[in-house]
Amino acid sequence: MIGRSRRRVNSTFGRFTRAAGALGRSFGHIWRRSLQLRVVVSTLVLSFVVLLILGFVLISQITDRLLDVKLAAATEEIDRARVAVERDLSTADRNMSVQNRLRQTRSLLTDRDADSAQSSGAVGTFDTVLLLNGSNASAASGVGPIDEVPATLRDMVQGGQVAYQYTSVSDGRGGHQPALIIGSPTNASVSGLELYLVFPLTNEQNTVDLVRGTLLTGGVVLLGLLAAIAWLVSRQVVLPVRSASRIAVRFADGRLKERMPVRGEDDMARLAMSFNDMAESLSKQITHLEEFGGLQRQFTSDVSHELRTPLTTVRMASDVLYEGREDLDPVRKRSVELLDKELDRFETLLNELLEISRHDAGMAELAAERMDMGIPIDGALATVRHLAEDTGTELVLDLPDEPVIAEIDPRRVERILRNLLANAIDHGERRPVTLTMRSDGDAVALTVRDQGIGLRPGEEKLVFNRFWRSDPSRFRRSGGTGLGLAISIEDARLHQGRLEAWGEPGNGACFRLTLPLVRGHKVLGSPLPLKPVGSATRNPGTRAGRSGSPSTGADDV
Repeated sequence: MIGRSRRRVNSTFGRFTRAAGALGRSFGHIWRRSLQLRVVVSTLVLSFVVLLILGFVLISQITDRLLDVKLAAATEEIDRARVAVERDLSTADRNMSVQNRLRQTRSLLTDRDADSAQSSGAVGTFDTVLLLNGSNASAASGVGPIDEVPATLRDMVQGGQVAYQYTSVSDGRGGHQPALIIGSPTNASVSGLELYLVFPLTNEQNTVDLVRGTLLTGGVVLLGLLAAIAWLVSRQVVLPVRSASRIAVRFADGRLKERMPVRGEDDMARLAMSFNDMAESLSKQITHLEEFGGLQRQFTSDVSHELRTPLTTVRMASDVLYEGREDLDPVRKRSVELLDKELDRFETLLNELLEISRHDAGMAELAAERMDMGIPIDGALATVRHLAEDTGTELVLDLPDEPVIAEIDPRRVERILRNLLANAIDHGERRPVTLTMRSDGDAVALTVRDQGIGLRPGEEKLVFNRFWRSDPSRFRRSGGTGLGLAISIEDARLHQGRLEAWGEPGNGACFRLTLPLVRGHKVLGSPLPLKPVGSATRNPGTRAGRSGSPSTGADDV
């Protein structure tokens, strides 16, 4: 039973903690995002601190002033009371007991107290205590509320001093009230007589409470007004900033005609004009770049198409010469072989220029069909196997035992893998290259991993740029054009997939292709990590073959 109760308490505390944490995170999110909230809260906090200090100083000054006035009036009053006591006791009947004489004198002082209360507002009402020195404050030693007189005050009065002390006394209703007690020795006919006047500070306390309440109410009202003022003032600054932010977002989305409204001639108006000038300049530059890019793409497309006719003619002539090369002398034979090789490379470049121009124009089409992913893998391996044999590069396959079926364009996927494998062989430093494939039911991922020179920080994005090379002086065995990875990433996007790169200097590179198994589905994750967890090794139970992984990604193929 106790265990269940404890678990119930722990569960309730856990829910409360989670709710508090969620509330704190929500407030922190709003605090970070809202400039206006930070300005208002900061203004309120600083104003609260200032009002707190000001209120403390005012209350202290008012309290000290009231007590000083009360003390001055009490000092004057005890001087008059001492003279009255000495005169009354000197004329009193000597046959009366000391106690009765003290009562009579106290009665006279009480009557004077009533008269003083009516004539002087500073003194107010007070009570009188007459004590005999050395009597230990017993009931027969004096008259009045003798228990209210502090012992420390009596010690000072008995030493011949006029002294006072702030303390609390009974209010006659079972409670206590603040009071000022002032005492003085006397030279009355009764030896060792001490005079004490008890001044209740109820009026002063009420005055301080009234001032404190007034300051508190005024402070709350002032904080509310300051919050409203801070909100209005910050709003005048925040609204143009928010407007600029919204317009900047729309401008970044391609709505180049967006502009900030200009109102007045203040700083925000100048900011709006500067923003509009910047937007106008950017709009013109973007338009010029788009026009230039369009002309460049059109030029590439036109030149590529126009070159196909003379290239076909040259190819036919080259084929005739190449078939009869055995009848030529060695110099001419070598020239014909070089001509045939360079024509092959030129034809590849021309085809890739046409392909990239189709992607630029949005005319590339995806001929997707449902098939085994092993088909484009085998096609890519067959194309690059001679490159691996020429360089002595070991190609390793790490594929699942069961076939992976996906809706793909086999020609484009094979081209992607062929580019990645050839690129890996070029930059793999003759070390093993691994092709890995995994599927999670939603997507299929293929990684090409090499152990070559790697990528420097930032180059994992540059490798997909057209004609980009990390080291232009490096020898290219594959005869690549520099457009392979640029076309590959466009082919991956056409499948609504992703092509990504990773690399470290001296630790090789890894390229990962992630494609949806069903055409049109969005790729949310990947079955394989982009950063390899270890070096590639041949795993028992996997399909072994000859495959390649990207090199450093330093060049495109």
